[in-house]
Amino acid sequence: MALWDRVKESASTMQTQLMAKKNDLKSGAFRDSSMAMCALVAAADGTIDPSERQRVAQLIATNEVLQNFPADELRRRFDTYVDKLTADFAFGKVSVLQEVAKAKKKPAEARAVIQIGIVIGGADGDFDQTERAVVREACFALDLPPHEFDL
Repeated sequence: MALWDRVKESASTMQTQLMAKKNDLKSGAFRDSSMAMCALVAAADGTIDPSERQRVAQLIATNEVLQNFPADELRRRFDTYVDKLTADFAFGKVSVLQEVAKAKKKPAEARAVIQIGIVIGGADGDFDQTERAVVREACFALDLPPHEFDL
């Protein structure tokens, strides 16, 4: 199986698992952590161009699991985290990873945050090394073993 097919299959599997937990993923901590995760993946290489920012925002708006929350609220939080990362990536990453860590108290939410990162990272068919690296860092922030997610 080609790498691209494995990425698509993994993202699809993660989305299916997320849908099964949708009704359990309604807390503010999950909302904040998942938007921070989306921002980290979008800016994984240290920059984010307007088209990439728009693409990720569109993925957030259309993701069924995230529809537990108002789209404008998700967008505002995503934009805030992206702004932190683009202003000073190293410093912003520390702050945004702290937001990701908010989901640590509930293991199901913590896993869902990582799965959202994988879904967002793999949406374009290329879950690249920089995206994998920030998702791995998020695993550590959430006290989850990266190998559980094939990272």
